[in-house]
Amino acid sequence: MTQARPLNADAMTLMTYRALPVPAMIALRFAAAVTTWATRRRTRLSLASLEPWQLQDAGLTPEQASEEASRVFWQA
Repeated sequence: MTQARPLNADAMTLMTYRALPVPAMIALRFAAAVTTWATRRRTRLSLASLEPWQLQDAGLTPEQASEEASRVFWQA
């Protein structure tokens, strides 16, 4: 399983560079959104599979974990 990495400064510069063609800007923003969504989905699936003692180590109750895991990937 690959980990999504945060956008580095070069990627952010490309996204804000005004000389970039509009379709390229749209593609970059879409790719960033899909990466964020994939990370949220993967994290929430992992959270749902944790044991109660692991949740306690993370400072979460089973109810909090269940609530977060039930959210859809496009919700922050």
